[in-house]
Amino acid sequence: MASLQTLTKSFSGWVIFCCCCCLPLLLTSPLPPKGAGVPSTIHHACKLRKINFQQPYIRNRTYTLAKMVQVSDQDTDNRLIGQQLYVNIRENNRCYMMKRIVEIVVKDVLLTEAKDQYPYAEEVAQFLASLTSELSRCKFSGHREHIEKNLEEMKNKMKQLGENGKTKAIGELDILFDYMENACTDAPKKGGNKKKN
Repeated sequence: MASLQTLTKSFSGWVIFCCCCCLPLLLTSPLPPKGAGVPSTIHHACKLRKINFQQPYIRNRTYTLAKMVQVSDQDTDNRLIGQQLYVNIRENNRCYMMKRIVEIVVKDVLLTEAKDQYPYAEEVAQFLASLTSELSRCKFSGHREHIEKNLEEMKNKMKQLGENGKTKAIGELDILFDYMENACTDAPKKGGNKKKN
């Protein structure tokens, strides 16, 4: 009986010790960052729902506009949208890269005189702007020098081509659509990075 009392006292002593000393330490210790120890993947903010790209109406409008304008683009040597945009860009930054390119194409091309010049240009611009709006919290990770360099090269090429640079950007909207889908959704569309002649 005496040993039971001793055991009960020592047990209650341990409970009091743990409650007073250990519990506050556990409650105030910082938790590891979410996803720590897991390989880095594309951040959730850099994801779009696949359904955005599966709307036949807007896909049709985008591809029709691109095909219409390709007819007047005689320059087959230059490309604005292509794998060169991804040179030195980590895979988890590709969606961010495409977001930035779409912002440029919408602002500097589609919402200029092109919106009055080509049918569907304004509709396509609104659709693309809604995608970049959904990606507003998508940020790059790591260093941004390569991203800025590749964007600058694309903008310079478009500027050097003059009016034909805008024509080319509109003519490559189908490619831009596919690149954005591949970079920003979980299940890439087969053959999304197609090449044009």
